[in-house]
Amino acid sequence: MRYELADFEWAALKPMLLNKPRGVPRVNDRRALNGIFWVLRSGAPWRDLPEALGPYTTCYNRFVRWRRAGVWSRIMNALAAAHDAAVQMIDTSIVRVHQHGACITRNQRQSMGRSRGGLTSKTHALVDSNGLPVRLALSPGEAHDNLLSRLKSGSMLLADRGYDALIRELAMKKGAWANIPPKSNRNTPICFSSYLYRARNKFERFFNQIKQCRRVATRYDKLAVNYLAFVQLASIRLWLRIYESAP
Repeated sequence: MRYELADFEWAALKPMLLNKPRGVPRVNDRRALNGIFWVLRSGAPWRDLPEALGPYTTCYNRFVRWRRAGVWSRIMNALAAAHDAAVQMIDTSIVRVHQHGACITRNQRQSMGRSRGGLTSKTHALVDSNGLPVRLALSPGEAHDNLLSRLKSGSMLLADRGYDALIRELAMKKGAWANIPPKSNRNTPICFSSYLYRARNKFERFFNQIKQCRRVATRYDKLAVNYLAFVQLASIRLWLRIYESAP
């Protein structure tokens, strides 16, 4: 069936799932993961899950249970631990919120914003020089502080001019160089390399890759934590493929 885990992907993920030392052994984690990744890639509602992947309630409940237990975050952090810290890039991507995800009161609490086209959700990401995700977050604005918590001294941070005043000072405090094009209204000159800035296109490639997953390209989830979990899962699969292709 399409979107199923390859053997090497399952071998990497299996040790990082929750253990169940007591009671009846949990049935077929791999089938549940295949169901979760099928929903991620296809964008279909949970109720439309094929019978071969098990009851949709089992897959959904396990998706939420593992998210609450921090499984997706731990896997993401473990895979991204070997990232290239010399050059990192930060930016955001805006996705449309589907009407099924917008039916909730106080949308501000769920990282949604209103624009001319309707409700949208903003995803912040920090990627390395290979375009691989290191940290992920949703709005509001304090997400930048969380993303840059692992920025190392001596590294270079690439971002567009919208971040000129927002994170330049934060990067300097960490001993990093923020290679950000200056805004037109900036009075004091800064050091900026347009040649090095070209590498930032890898950030766009990262979002183009994970947006092949329809649950990422359009937000169907009412809860921000569930949508972020799908973004993490798409990033996890990207990391797994890179590890497999490495010599």
